[in-house]
Parts: sequence; C-alpha cells; structure tokens
Amino acid sequence: MPTSRPRPLRRRVALPLAAATLLVPVATACTSSTDSGGSGGDQRLKVALAFPPAQAMSPYGDDAVTLSRLAVVEGLTRLDRNGEAEPALAASWKRDGARAWEFTVREDAVFQDGTKLDAAAVVRSLAAAQKASPKPRVLSDTTLTATAAGADTVRITTKDADPLLPQRLANPSLSILSAAAYKDGSQVDPAGHATGPFTLAEVNGAVSATLERNDTYWGGKAKAPGVDVKFVADGTARANALRTKDVDVAEYVPISQAALLGDGLVHEFPSARTNGLSLNTERGVFADPAMRAAAREAIDSRALVDGVYEGRADTAQGLLGPGVPWAADLRTAPTGRAEAAAPAEVGKTSEIVLATYTNRPELPEVATVVQQQLEKRGFTVKQVVRDYAQLEADALAGKYDAFIQARNTLLDTADPVSYLASDFTCDGSFNITQLCAKPVDAAVDKAAALADTDARHRAEMTAEAAILGSDALVPLVHERFVQGYDDTRVRGVALDPMERTLITADTRVG
Repeated sequence: MPTSRPRPLRRRVALPLAAATLLVPVATACTSSTDSGGSGGDQRLKVALAFPPAQAMSPYGDDAVTLSRLAVVEGLTRLDRNGEAEPALAASWKRDGARAWEFTVREDAVFQDGTKLDAAAVVRSLAAAQKASPKPRVLSDTTLTATAAGADTVRITTKDADPLLPQRLANPSLSILSAAAYKDGSQVDPAGHATGPFTLAEVNGAVSATLERNDTYWGGKAKAPGVDVKFVADGTARANALRTKDVDVAEYVPISQAALLGDGLVHEFPSARTNGLSLNTERGVFADPAMRAAAREAIDSRALVDGVYEGRADTAQGLLGPGVPWAADLRTAPTGRAEAAAPAEVGKTSEIVLATYTNRPELPEVATVVQQQLEKRGFTVKQVVRDYAQLEADALAGKYDAFIQARNTLLDTADPVSYLASDFTCDGSFNITQLCAKPVDAAVDKAAALADTDARHRAEMTAEAAILGSDALVPLVHERFVQGYDDTRVRGVALDPMERTLITADTRVG
C-alpha cells in the first residue's frame, strides 16, 4: 500500500492568503481518519489552544512551538524531563573538537509526504533556519553550518564552542522538513512535510486547524486518529468549552476558572515562565535609567500573586524563578542600578503606553494592577490590550514604552543562556526592551562559552544580575501552568514545564 496517497480534504470557508498556503493533501496510509488502526481509541481529540497562528505556521517564530505542542514537527533531538538531549531524528551523536559535532540520522524515519529522511534533508532544514529573517531566537547567539558527511551523517560546526548544541537542536524552530516544504522561497510550509505522529492537514485562518494521524510515523502510530484544534484567545471560553465537553483538552485555563472547574479538570504544575514588565530602554520615558528604577520600585509582586493569581503563582525573585530550581542558590544582587527618580520628577513625564495581550487571561488584569501601581508613583499610563499576534511586531520594533509578557526562560535550549541572549543582548532577536549594554553582552557571552554546567549556571546568574541592574525588565510573578482535561477520560496529555509538548502520540480519549 503506498505511503503517500493523498486524502481529500474537507471543505472549509475561504482562508486568508497566508493560511491558504497551508491547505495541503494529507500523506497517510489507506486507513480512515476514524479508524483506530488497532493502536488505541477511535475518537478524535478536540483541543482548544490559546494562541492562533501568528506567522502562518512558520517554523521560525512562535508558531513552531504550536507545531511542536501538537506533535507535528520534530528535530534531531528532543529533551527529557530534566532538559537533557535525547535521540529523536538523530539516533546518536558525538562531539569532534570544540566547535564540531557529528549526528547519525535515524534510518527508519520518513517524511509525511513519503520522502525519506537523510543527511541532505537535515542540512537543507538547518541552512534554511540559519538564513531565516527574522532569525529564530534559538540561533540569536550562535551560527550553525551543517554539511553531509555521508548519506546518514551530518556534521555541524558552530562559530564558537557550543556545549549546548544537542539541546539547541531540540528547539521546534530547528525542526527537520522535507524538500517540498521549501518550494516557495518566501514561505516555509510544514503542512504534510514534517515527521511527527500527526500531520497538519488544514489551517482555517486564526479559527481552527485539522491534524490527521501519520500512519508512517517511525515511533509507532498515534493512539488518536486525528486532532481538531480550535484557537480560542478568550480564556473563559476555553474553560467553558472544557466544562461542556466541547473540547477534550484546553490549555492555559484562567486562574479565575480553575476553582470552578474543580480538581478533576484542572492540572497545575510548576513552570519556568516569568511574567515581566519590559521597559523600552532605547526611546521614550524609560530610556532614562532613573525612570526605569522608579517603575521597578512601583511594582508590588505580592499584590499580583494574591489579587490576580489567587495564590497560583510565585512572587518575583528574578528573571529565573522556581521552575529553574538551581537559580535561587546562585542568585547575586543586581549590579549597576540607577537611583530611582522621585515621584515629583516622574510626574513631569508625558504619558507612557503599556501594552499586553489577551491570550493569557491574567495578563490584562495584571496590566490594570500594574497601571495603578505606576500611576501611584506618578506615571500617566495608557493601556493597549490586544491579541498577541496584533502586538508582537510593534513590541519587537520598540513602539511601546512598556510591555507585559509571559516568557518561558527555558523554552529555547532548556538552559537560560539562549533566553538571556535573545531577550537582552544587542543582537538579540527577541529584544523587546531594546537593551544594548556591553556588560550584559559580555556576561552572556561568557556563560554561553562554558561547557561545565555548574560554571555556566554561575555565569548565567552573573548575567541576570547585570540585566536586573539595568531595570530593562521588572519581574512581576513566576507563573504556574494550569492545563485543563478530564483525567477520567483523557489520557496521555503532556504536562511539560518547558511547554514544548502537550499532545503526543500517546494522547487519546478513553
């Protein structure tokens, strides 16, 4: 039976142009989408996600995490519960000197379009990621050069010594796709061209997506025949959909809804996520370090934890919270902080624009409390609250004075050095604060070059102290994740502090 027979797609309403590029035939074997194939239950999963596609499912932005959470894409490696790299599309690897590694590609992996995974495919995907604009955050502090050293061997060299390369290659933005994904030079299309247990079959704009089981998956067929995804930015609507069984899994249940849903539907676990107030250090009011210091002094983290998060969060300790367990013992005092401007001086400033997004239901309420705290200090504040997709480009361009975001500090490499580089260095690709400070760059560079884990962690905390000393980001709270599903009927949902997995080949109903 052929492995690449296309299945006709169900009709949907007309798509926006960017989303329409993702409408592709599904490469599967000859089983029906409602047939379990003997691998589990026969019920399709219904999932509500908080964030709609922001870049037409490009693997080079935050949409890559969505693809990973839906088990569509894979990289050469993946991370275990401790953040260590383990085999995925690479069966093994070894280091060859300070700047080179050799990876042996798995022989039994096939792309969802039926073409075989080989070294050439890996080289093509990594080269495309390196050339992407904007560059994926995970590459903001390094340069990769991949060459085929044989049909199934890939040699990867880095500009500088990179002891975290195996962890880095597990990042969803470095997923491996088939040649057909790159036919249009302006848009990389993962739909039908990845290797994961589920194939992205259709995207209906910012409304929904359809996934079908990849029956040729090298790790064994998924236990659910497919996944029907709804993108629901409103957190209460996601909770209501879970309550009425309109969906089986709802991510990021609002704190306000957790007690109403009850323990059987709510699953709380620690995260590496820090919610922070990013201050624009390049232009406007907060280009003045004294004004940033005044904003920092205005913030009361305990009021946010108690009033907004109802105790389901931790007070801000630094950039790295309880989800990074080694950080507390190594933390040092911030260095180089300016003296805060007096309230009378703050009161002379013009209006500042404070932005945040609706996709995380607590953030608009956080913004309201932060506005009150800043105004008490003398600032005049205007809020901008929208869907994240409508804010990201302007935030990265420095168009807001202040921006409240929830950031997973281990998302890029399972080690915070990549987060520190992408968010706070001069060349950082996710530098919403617009910070460019030589002491910070030097501290981050030092941490990135260290192979010894303990030494790197100590250097990372030195970098944290320099960043906090600049007051470019004011930590607000450290989140705990609240995911929703009925544990009496839904099995195999991944509760991942690093947020890379949610639906897996093992997730099913019944």
